[in-house]
Formats: sequence, structure tokens, C-alpha cells
Amino acid sequence: MSALPRSLLHFGASVATARTSRRLRREGGALAAQEKTYKELIRSYANTAFGRENAIVARMSYDQFRTRVPLRVYEEFIPHIERMKAGEKDVLWPGPCSFYAVSSGTTSGRTKYLPVTEAMLKHFRKAGADSLFYYSARVGHAGVFHGRHLFLGGSTTLAPLETGKSHPTFAGDLSGIAALNLPAWAESHLYEPGSDIAQMSDWQAKIIAIAERTVRRDITLVAGIPSWLLILAEAVLLKGGHGKARPTYLKAVWPNLECVVHGGVPLGPFAEELRAIVGPKVNFHEVYPASEGFIATQDADSTFGLRLMADVGLFFEFLPMKEFVEAKLGNLGPRAVPLAEVKEGEDYALILTTPAGLCRYVIGDVVRFVSTDVPRLLYVGRTRLQLSAFGEHVIEKELTDALLTVCHRHGWSIVNFHVAPLFVDLAASQNRGRHEWWIELKTPSAVTPTGPMIAAELDVELQQLNEDYEAKRKARGLEAPVVRLVMPGLFEQWMRAAGKWGGQGKMPRCRSDRHIAEELAKLARFSQDA
Repeated sequence: MSALPRSLLHFGASVATARTSRRLRREGGALAAQEKTYKELIRSYANTAFGRENAIVARMSYDQFRTRVPLRVYEEFIPHIERMKAGEKDVLWPGPCSFYAVSSGTTSGRTKYLPVTEAMLKHFRKAGADSLFYYSARVGHAGVFHGRHLFLGGSTTLAPLETGKSHPTFAGDLSGIAALNLPAWAESHLYEPGSDIAQMSDWQAKIIAIAERTVRRDITLVAGIPSWLLILAEAVLLKGGHGKARPTYLKAVWPNLECVVHGGVPLGPFAEELRAIVGPKVNFHEVYPASEGFIATQDADSTFGLRLMADVGLFFEFLPMKEFVEAKLGNLGPRAVPLAEVKEGEDYALILTTPAGLCRYVIGDVVRFVSTDVPRLLYVGRTRLQLSAFGEHVIEKELTDALLTVCHRHGWSIVNFHVAPLFVDLAASQNRGRHEWWIELKTPSAVTPTGPMIAAELDVELQQLNEDYEAKRKARGLEAPVVRLVMPGLFEQWMRAAGKWGGQGKMPRCRSDRHIAEELAKLARFSQDA
């Protein structure tokens, strides 16, 4: 590679970093960007079959929009998506759609085919680049663009859809589709692990191939879901000795590594282990991506939340969770609010209108704003993955925070966990409901964990975090939790069986039924039983 392209890339990155820094300081920029985005999207929707069905016209006001167009979940888009997959044009979005991101999400086994239009690809390219410039603006320099960027994503091999006879259509992992459509400059000068390895679908073989390819490359940034980054790091360290003693952290293999981009799941359970295996003086940069769109990214210390990406082509709305009833979503459209009307500290179901034709789509995420003058938010859970079998209304974030507090107290590392209800069973002398925690730990500590000890501490922490849970416990409407400490590999077995192992796969943290718990029980051998 000649010096000129690399120097031009760094110069351009420096200019973009300065421009991003100025833009982020501009007051009112997010609200103005959302107004502009809304108008642009509505003009496009007006030229579609979906737009005509919902009386969308090019100049309709936002109040008309939220009154006329109902909120929808994925299942309600399926008939339109099937028409698009068959090659029909102008259904949800003007023109044909060639790509579909396959996602099973974390709430059910149903496979989703999310349209990825040319306009949506433009959104992902802009949002991905902007998220990196948010990072360089935050640290005050563009040094991360001096080296290669390793993205740990799904396979770029796409499957042709048989329904796409008149217009070829393909389905695959979103990260794979995005990698196939990178800007030429990014593919040439930044992107790793290269096109051949990116095509691989065998996760174990892919990790080994990535490690072998990159161990002697100048990697300045690595990105992926935290649990998979740990697996990659182990593989790289095995290859990174170059005939000498095995290195203990990635910075020793990649001396110029300065940034770890993480997202998809909360970092908390993996933070200490990941920081240790990455090495000193490496920055962490959190992003909030979804298959439906790129939502937020870090622009300051992560304790301040993530900044909503208001100017990358998505229109955001928020339905207060106190009003959320999935069976009644069709009537709740007028209750949703735009960015200008959100309040700090309130939990909202996130609603997207996208340049892929998903209009007022309830994606299933719950967010909470920590500031509104500068719109920063936290991901706090899933609408369908709240734990409320007994009216306790516990969210994923509270479960995670409670377990993290207990584990930090004793020096334990969390591998994975899941929480389910245990219902009344008079035959088993179970007279009241309770929570059942399934936990896999790494425990190189002086204190050996036991199920009863962890259960007692979790009970105390959760009562401090959630008033409904506390009230249920004090009124004896809910018994103390039970903890199952499982043998290593149980969650990996479940994820492999569920088709969630590798790439962007995630473990559902909780459900209000026992579907996952019963599957774990079939696989489990307890190391400790409460």
C-alpha cells in the first residue's frame, strides 16, 4: 500500500473528527435533524403501497402521522415483506429490495427477514462511520485510523431466496450484508478480517482463521459482542507468542490497539475480564446497533449513557412503558412521543421509522433517557423479556445490575445467566412463586460460591433496585429466589442448540415463562443446587 492513500485517509479522518466535534456541540441539532428526517421519510412512504394503505401523504404533519398510522410489530409487516421478497417494487419502500437481514432476535424462535434497501445501506454506512468519528472526537485525535479495524461479525455468504424470481433477492446476517457493502476506502485500508475469512460460517474455524491472519497485522480497533470478543482474544493470544512466551493480553500482540468497540449486549458481566485480556491504555467505545437500525453511540463517559444518532436517517418515537400493552398496540399510536417530548428517567418502548420501509415499528427494546438537552439513553431491556410472572415488573438491567454487584463483591466473573419464574407447585411444597436463577461463573477467588449464599444476596440487591419486587417480597407474595450454579458449557450448549452460537447471537436474560429454563434443565448438571 502506498503512503499517499493512507495519509489521505488519516487527513480525511482528522477533518471529519473536527467536524463531528463541532456538530456534537451544536445546541438543538438532534431535534432539527429529526424534523428533517421525518419529512424525508414521509415523502418516500407516500410513494409506496404501504403509504397508500395508511393514507400517508408527502406533507402530512406529525400529529396526523401518529394518529393515522398504527404501531406495528414484525408479524404485521410479514405480508408486505413477502411481496418484496418475491420481487415486487414500491411495497414498503420505493423500488425493489435485494437484501434481507435474517434475525431471530432474543424473544422467540421466529426467523425475521428485515428488508435492507439501498437507502438502509446508506444509513448503516453513515451511522457506522459516524460512530467511529464520535470516538475520535471523544478522545481528541484520529489515531485509530492509522491501522486496521477488525470486525467480528457474521458470515458474508448470503443465501438466495427462492421467492425472488423476477428480482434476485438474498438473505443473511446483517453484519455480513453490511460488510459486503462497505465504502471502497474502508474495505481497502481498514477492514479486517478480509473477504475470504468473512465468508466463513463455521464459527470455530473462523475464529482460528482470524487469529492466524491478524496476529501480525497492525490492528488499532477491534469490534464485536463482548462474549465473542473474549473468545477471539483467547485465540489471538494462543497464536501471538511468535515462538516466545504466550502473551497475556492483546496489547502485547497488537501494540497500537487503542479501541474496543462493543455492543449488542450490556458490557457489565464481561467488563473486568475483557479489560484484563485487552490490556492497558485501551479505550472502550460502546455502540447500540440493531438489525433494524443503528440507534446510539458513546460520545462521552459511558456512565452518561449513549447519544441518540438523530441525523443518520431514522425517525425515533417512544411509547411510555406504563402504557405499553402489546395486544393493544394498534390503538396506542397517538400515545407515542417524538424526541422533543421525552422525559428523563422514564422507560419507553423504542419505535423506529426507517428507510427500509418499517414504519412505526416497535422493535422490542426498552430505553431510558438520562438526559434530554443532549439526548442520551440507556438500553434497559426488552418489552417481551421482562420478568413479571407475579406482577413484580423486573427488567433485564435490574437483574444484571444485581448479579454484577454480588459478583464484584466476591471477585467472581459471570459467564452467562438466565432468570425464570418458579410457579406454585403444591405437590412439591412450593406454595408461592419465586425466581429461579441459572448462573455460570468463573470463580478463581477465595470465596467459593454456593447457590443459597448468592440467592440471599441477590434478593437483597433486587429489593433495593425494584420497588415492586420489594413489595412482593415483604408481603410474602413472592418467596426468596433459588439459584442454580451450573457446570461450565451449559449456556454454550443451549445457544448452539438454539442456533445462537457465534456472530451476533445473544442469550435471553429473562422470561416470564419457563420455556428456556426447561430447556436448560434438560441439559443441566448442577455444580451446586440451592
